[in-house]
Amino acid sequence: MYEFEQKRLDKLAVLADAGIAPYPNGLPVEHALADVLAAGGDRPHEALQEDPRVFTVAGRLRFKNEMGKAGFARLHDEHDRLQVFVKKNVIGDEQFVTWKKLDLGDWVWVTGTLMRTRTGELTLKATELQLYSKCMASLPDKHKGFTDGEQRQRMRYLDLLINRETRARFRRRSAVVSYIRRFFEAKDFMEVETPILQTLAGGAAAKPFQTHHKALGLDMFLRVAPELYLKRLVVGGFERVYELNRNFRNEGVSLKHNPEFTMLEFYQAHATYTDLMDLTEALLGGLAVEVTGSHQIPWKGESLDWSTPFRRARMDDLIAEAMGLTREQVWDLETLESAWLARSPQDADADLPSSVGKWFEWLFDALVEGTLQDPTFVTHYPTEISPLARRSDAEPRVTDRFELFIGGWELANGFSELNDPVDQAGRFADQAAAKAAGDDEAMFFDADYVRALTYGMPPTAGEGIGIDRLVMFLTDQQSIREVILFPTLRPQEG
Repeated sequence: MYEFEQKRLDKLAVLADAGIAPYPNGLPVEHALADVLAAGGDRPHEALQEDPRVFTVAGRLRFKNEMGKAGFARLHDEHDRLQVFVKKNVIGDEQFVTWKKLDLGDWVWVTGTLMRTRTGELTLKATELQLYSKCMASLPDKHKGFTDGEQRQRMRYLDLLINRETRARFRRRSAVVSYIRRFFEAKDFMEVETPILQTLAGGAAAKPFQTHHKALGLDMFLRVAPELYLKRLVVGGFERVYELNRNFRNEGVSLKHNPEFTMLEFYQAHATYTDLMDLTEALLGGLAVEVTGSHQIPWKGESLDWSTPFRRARMDDLIAEAMGLTREQVWDLETLESAWLARSPQDADADLPSSVGKWFEWLFDALVEGTLQDPTFVTHYPTEISPLARRSDAEPRVTDRFELFIGGWELANGFSELNDPVDQAGRFADQAAAKAAGDDEAMFFDADYVRALTYGMPPTAGEGIGIDRLVMFLTDQQSIREVILFPTLRPQEG
């Protein structure tokens, strides 16, 4: 239940007694505040007095100054603010009663003409005024503001209402998504939609959310990635597809992770992973200029250089450099373990990785990832940790795969797709065995996807980019909750 403040309920009763509807409907709003500001421009008061135009606007009351039989108000809408002048002998006794009963936060409907005050401020002189929607809560103190991070995320509606910078941040997010759509449409990609409810959660090594479909009697999962469905579309003949999608992973929450998040995934037939690195550079380089005006992106008090081309480096070379080894030495399991224990003897009794691929993940996370600040494509991932990527023809122990790191964070993952159904079935089998052994993030064996591959998928490359993290970089935010309108939060007690 929700308990209303009694004084607010009393105000509603007073309005009813005065015949004032607190939530009227059908009042025409013909102009935005920006229209009034543009019409007034910098013209002097004398010129405005001769302007016969009448403007009808609505806005939230953020300032009110009563002066006997007159007063000033300041209305805000999504983008602008406008001063309104109210005079009793112009709007009449009945509407002046409404004016007197307005509270800060109320939505107000006003019709009026242009004027300019003695201080030179453009003002709408009200000829009609009505309550448009009653605010039944107190706005935050205008001096203290609304700054508590958790409360802003829980009450995003109030955060947006009060904080102009929050509104600007989410407008930029919208601009990012809009640019991405235009970019891919210009390159003849088709936007598609794939299932969120899936009988098998595939396409990524992640722990899924599970649910149950009563009518079908099926246990189902919220998707962790759309990858396997998008590649089915390539098999079916759609050669360039992309999806801006919501994914769900039943994992930890952090500054970089939210259980529900947005991804861009795209697949291009007759392309390789190097083609997608080129495409990604064009996408992100152009996006940076589009939404920030520069390739120099502010980040944590520093600047990241998004100028193209981005750096490219092999995973094994980066690990070898960090460990003081050669490329070939890091492919030897005993050498890796000995080298790590020599620098971290406290791990002698720890549960250390048991394969070269797992060691690569361990060492990369510990020693390399945080050092990659300017955009860097990390390539040549071990086949063992890349179950959906194509093996390198020249070097079968690695795959034709890359991940893009910026600011020490992973932003994108792409590769030349594995289109050999026999090889794919074998890798699914390995994943299924790992899941049976207790790995919650290992993939299921997707027999239908293997069957799809038996019909022949042309050489294809695909990639996923985290939209939330991308927006974090382009708005200089270090918490993913600041770029998601309604992040996942623990319910508030009380």
